[in-house]
Amino acid sequence: MPARNQISLGILAGGQGLRLGGADKATVRLHGVDLLSRTLAAAGGGFLETLLSYNGSDLRAARAGLSWVPDLRPGNAGPLAGLESLLAMARGDWLLVLPVDLRDANADVVQRLCDSPGGRAVIRDADGLQPLVSIWPVVEARRVVSLALDVGERAVHPLLSQLAMADVDISPARLGNLNTPKDFE
Repeated sequence: MPARNQISLGILAGGQGLRLGGADKATVRLHGVDLLSRTLAAAGGGFLETLLSYNGSDLRAARAGLSWVPDLRPGNAGPLAGLESLLAMARGDWLLVLPVDLRDANADVVQRLCDSPGGRAVIRDADGLQPLVSIWPVVEARRVVSLALDVGERAVHPLLSQLAMADVDISPARLGNLNTPKDFE
């Protein structure tokens, strides 16, 4: 199990927010706190670095201690492209990934990923696998993710078995996603 100071933290916040009327999910508020701040609080500290996969412009200088990482590929290739960019920039041997739009991200989930043997794991909650709540071996995953995108793959799920990612089962808990206005009620 890797130590936190060997892990790069990567937050995926580059989505288009179409189901929220094009809103920037990183800045949308839940219970008075923007989603990026909630995600950072859930992750806690001690990581080698914190990277933000973000395709907007207004957060670039707004957050001290965050490295802004735009997608390497043109167009909207989805979260897999964000993952590719985070892996390319990560200085750690492992990359712990959290999407900014989790309803119930928490320190326990992050710690369970950090404690996973081999530093390659994905959360399974009551809804099933959550491939974007995961920890990746950086060098190996860089190659696998880039090759998948090169052949037109956009889904993260198929890559999990290629990298022998272990399941970290937290069910019956449910992390939930914040995708629509109703999800914020």
